[in-house]
Amino acid sequence: MITFTFTHVLVCLLGVIGGIVFGAIPGMTATMAVAVFLPLTYAYDIQTAMFLLLGLYVGGISGGLVPAILINIPGTPSSITTTFDGFPMAKRGESERALKIGILSSFIGSMISLACLALLTPVLSAFALSFSAVEKFLIILFALTVIAALSNGQMLRGIFAGFLGVFISLMGMFSVNNAYRMVPDSLMTYMQDGFQLLPVLIGLFAIGQIFEEAEEGMIFNLKRVDEGGIEGKKFSLSDFKGQGVNLIRSALIGTFVGVLPGVGGSAASILSYAQAKSFSKHPELMGTGVPEGLVASETSNNGLTGGALIPLLSLGIPGDSTTAVLISAFMFQGIQVGPLFIAQNPDTWNCILVGMLLANIIMFLCMFYPIKWISRLVYIPKQRLYPVIMMICIVGAYATKNGRIFDVWTLLGFGIVGYVFGKIHIPSSCFLIGFILGKDLENYFIQSISASKGSLAVFFSRPIGLFIWVLIAISIWYSFYNARKLKKQKAAQQ
Repeated sequence: MITFTFTHVLVCLLGVIGGIVFGAIPGMTATMAVAVFLPLTYAYDIQTAMFLLLGLYVGGISGGLVPAILINIPGTPSSITTTFDGFPMAKRGESERALKIGILSSFIGSMISLACLALLTPVLSAFALSFSAVEKFLIILFALTVIAALSNGQMLRGIFAGFLGVFISLMGMFSVNNAYRMVPDSLMTYMQDGFQLLPVLIGLFAIGQIFEEAEEGMIFNLKRVDEGGIEGKKFSLSDFKGQGVNLIRSALIGTFVGVLPGVGGSAASILSYAQAKSFSKHPELMGTGVPEGLVASETSNNGLTGGALIPLLSLGIPGDSTTAVLISAFMFQGIQVGPLFIAQNPDTWNCILVGMLLANIIMFLCMFYPIKWISRLVYIPKQRLYPVIMMICIVGAYATKNGRIFDVWTLLGFGIVGYVFGKIHIPSSCFLIGFILGKDLENYFIQSISASKGSLAVFFSRPIGLFIWVLIAISIWYSFYNARKLKKQKAAQQ
């Protein structure tokens, strides 16, 4: 039974505010927010940790609308279409109106996706209970095919990063399988415990980003678009008149896209914006600063929050980089996400639902009313903020295994890896998904092969397994199709 305390409210408030700060500052993301604050969860039980991390998740996604509207820079990838109508409204002196429309739309989208999370996750978990080691291996294999979809037109590089993550995750793990891998004993003596997840993910998503910002320079001078004292139209609930269908459609699109691993928030917002334009009575006004476009974009990208948790909790598949970081929080607490998650951890499941609800309510209250002060976050000097973040990351990495300097070097090493990945356009999220799933991939493969006495036919002997093979084939086909489509679009633009 979940014990709801004032501490839960306090850490959720801290998470939401921290997430908003990370989402509102260009160059910082919700993934980075969750990664930086993850070491704090060592001091908490799983329920308190969930309130903190879900607050960061919701706040980070929602905070992206602030720079998108004020300075035409998406704070998160899912805020791309927010700039289409939000920035033109700000240039007319309607920045406060645009921000409040976006915040209220975000809240409604989150509530609809939360309802879908509560209804769909138990159904998928119950179905997945019939999975054997074979189906679990195939599900992880299917999750790895998502890497190609996350590659953004760089499919070979994404696949390389994903399998590199798998190989590195196996260093020092499952010593009984070392004979199969032909791993030298001298290497195993040094890498007995392998690379820990926390230093790896913080290095990739926080330290790597800091290195990149340090190279480009952190001087950040911006001028507000509405500084000239222009007074535009004020916000009122009449801005949502006739937007009911748009709200529900966009929230469901965001939730559905969130359920599909690897598609991402930018695809959700673009698809919702396109649908809103197709069904609009005045499509020619879209992109000129109308509430309709803002509603579609912000409702869908916050609808993603609940949708992305559905495959994570029911099947153990992280759909994007943020949920990949969230899964590590469960691992640190010794909890296995997947088909048995709800049955074995009913209190944690209820905690997630309550935490999502509380986080969204706090997000709305923290952003809607003091939005004039929240909007100033885009001007926080990075040269003052990033040294503090670097210190938090190093302390968190050092505490991973009760004070092991090897984890600090791991943090800095993977920070360099993340920086290099950015330079050669290799997606770090693909590497992280491979790193997280690699251990289970080998474990279930060995279990399946052992049970079948070495026969590979076991992977094609069950109906559920054959259905998953079909999903794998469709995912691979779609990845190739999408890669060719992006290639043609780039060629047409040139």
